[in-house]
Amino acid sequence: MIEKVNQFIQKHELIKKGSTIIVGVSGGPDSLALLHYLYHNQKESTIITAHVDHMFRGDESEEDLRYVKEFCEINQIPFESIQIDVTSYKKEHSLSSQVAAREVRYHFFNEIMRKHKADYLALGHHGDDQIETILMRLVRGSKGVGYAGMQVNRPFSCGSIIRPFLAVTRADIEEYCREWKLSPRRDPSNDKDDYTRNRFRHHILPFLKQENPAVHARFLQFNQYMTEDNEVLDELTIEKMNKVMKRNEDNEVEIEIPPFLEMPKSLQRRGIQLILNYLYKELPPSLSAVHIDNLLTFLASSHPSGELQFPAGLRIVKSYESCTYTYSDCEKHVSPYRLQIDTPGLYKLEDGSEIKSQVWRSYPRGPIGNDSFVIDPDTIQLPIFVRTREIGDKMRLKGMNGSKKVKDIFIDEKIPLRRRDLWPIVEDKQGKILWLPGLKKSSYEATCKTKSHYIVIQYTQNV
Repeated sequence: MIEKVNQFIQKHELIKKGSTIIVGVSGGPDSLALLHYLYHNQKESTIITAHVDHMFRGDESEEDLRYVKEFCEINQIPFESIQIDVTSYKKEHSLSSQVAAREVRYHFFNEIMRKHKADYLALGHHGDDQIETILMRLVRGSKGVGYAGMQVNRPFSCGSIIRPFLAVTRADIEEYCREWKLSPRRDPSNDKDDYTRNRFRHHILPFLKQENPAVHARFLQFNQYMTEDNEVLDELTIEKMNKVMKRNEDNEVEIEIPPFLEMPKSLQRRGIQLILNYLYKELPPSLSAVHIDNLLTFLASSHPSGELQFPAGLRIVKSYESCTYTYSDCEKHVSPYRLQIDTPGLYKLEDGSEIKSQVWRSYPRGPIGNDSFVIDPDTIQLPIFVRTREIGDKMRLKGMNGSKKVKDIFIDEKIPLRRRDLWPIVEDKQGKILWLPGLKKSSYEATCKTKSHYIVIQYTQNV
C-alpha cells in the first residue's frame, strides 16, 4: 500500500518538499492510517493533526478526541482540536446532521490552515469512498464536475485539500493498520443503514467488487477523464461567457440572453455554474441540478420578464434580453428626483448618466439622433427639468398623432424593469414631456432652422 500511495502522490504532484500539512483525523482507520503514513513517509514536511469532536456520541466522542491526542503526544505530532455541539448548530441553521457536521468541520480546518499557514489539508478518503460518492451523486443529481466525485487536489483556504489515499481501498487500509499495529477507533453508526452512504457501502459496493475487485481503479480513472474533460470545457465556456457578459460586479452579474442561448447546451450549463461559483463563493448544499435545469427553461421561455429565487438569497431576474443574478433587492424603492436645467453645463444624473446643456447660435448641422434634443426657447416654457418617471406619464411622439404612455415606450424599447425608475425624462416648466433621452422625442423639438439661438441638450448614457 505504501508503494501505491507513493506513486499516486508522485503522479499527481500532491506534496511539495518542506510543506506544512494539516491532517484531518477522526481516529478511525482511514484518517489514523493517513496520519501514520504521512508522519513516517513525508519526513521533510511538517505534520499537524486537526480533530473535531462533533459531540454526537457523548462520552464516546470525547474518548475519540483523547485517543487521537494521546497518539499525537506519543509520536510528538502537534495536535489541534475543537469540541462543537453540532446538534444545536444544525437546529439553529435548519440543516441535516451531516451538512451541519461538514460545515463546522471545514470551518475549523480553515482556521487551522490559516493559523499555521499550511500548504495542504490531507483527508483520508480512499478509493471505496470515491465509488460511493460518484454513485450517490449520479443517483441524487449533481453539477458539472461534481459527477466526477471527490477531487484528488482542490483549492481550499490558504492552500489545497489533498486525498493521497484515493488510489487504495478500505481493505488496503485495514491491512495497513494491522501491519503497523494501529488500533483505530470505530464509529458504530457506520454499521447501520441509517445513512445513504452506508446503504451504498453495504449493498452496492460488494456487488461491484464481486464483478471487478479493482473497480476502485476504474472509478479513479473515470474521475481523471472527467476532470480533464471539464478543464477543457471550462476554458471554452469562459471564452464564450466573456462575449455574453454585460456586467460583472462583486454581488451582481448581468448577461445578454440571446447570445447565451446560442451557446451549446453543455456550455450553457457550465456558464451558469461559473456564475454561481463566482457569486456564492461556497455553493450552498441545497443547490442542485434541478435549479440549473429550471434556470435554463426560464431563460429559453418566450415570456419577456420574470424572477427565480435561488438558495441563500440569490435572485435571478429576467427582463427582455437581459438576465441579472443579484443579491440586491431589485424592487427597492428609488428616490424620485427633479433636476432643474437652467444654465448651460454638465449635469450628473442618479444612474450615472449625464445631461449636457448648451446654447447654439445656429441649428445643428447633420442628423440628430435620440441622444440629442434641440429646443426652440420661444415654443416652450423655460426652465427645463430632468426627472424620474411618474404614474400616468404620457408624451406626444414626434411624427405621430396623439400621445403615448411612457410605460408603453419602455416596454416597446425593452428597457429592463430595474432601469425604468431611474431613466431620465425631460420636461418643460408646464410639465410637457419633451424627450426620453436615448429613446424617443416629442413633437416639441425645434423644426424652424432660422432662429437666432437654440438650446441643445445631449445625453450620455451610463453603459
